[in-house]
Amino acid sequence: MTKLNLTPHPLTIRTPDGDINIAPSGDVARVAVQATPAGDLDGIPVVKQTYGDIQGLPDPQPGVAYIVSGLVLAAVKAAGGRADVYAPDTSPDSAIRDDAGRIVAVRRLVQALD
Repeated sequence: MTKLNLTPHPLTIRTPDGDINIAPSGDVARVAVQATPAGDLDGIPVVKQTYGDIQGLPDPQPGVAYIVSGLVLAAVKAAGGRADVYAPDTSPDSAIRDDAGRIVAVRRLVQALD
């Protein structure tokens, strides 16, 4: 199975058999976002965000798994889901963090199907 990383970050998946490293593909899947002013909080500007279309996610291809951000995964699920779309599982029992709290690896992926 070809794994295409559509995030701007390298991804490391830690398995019992060793790390699987997936470099960014150079293409990034995103969700369009529109910000509307919603006032301020003690002088700090506040906006409301409306999410739109998914951009940069190719159509399904046999033998290809697309790895996207959690936000893109949520948008794909809201649109009916796809079996070929995954995101890194950054939940506390999957994420592996360094001393500064940054995620350096995950133990598993989340699929865009329920």
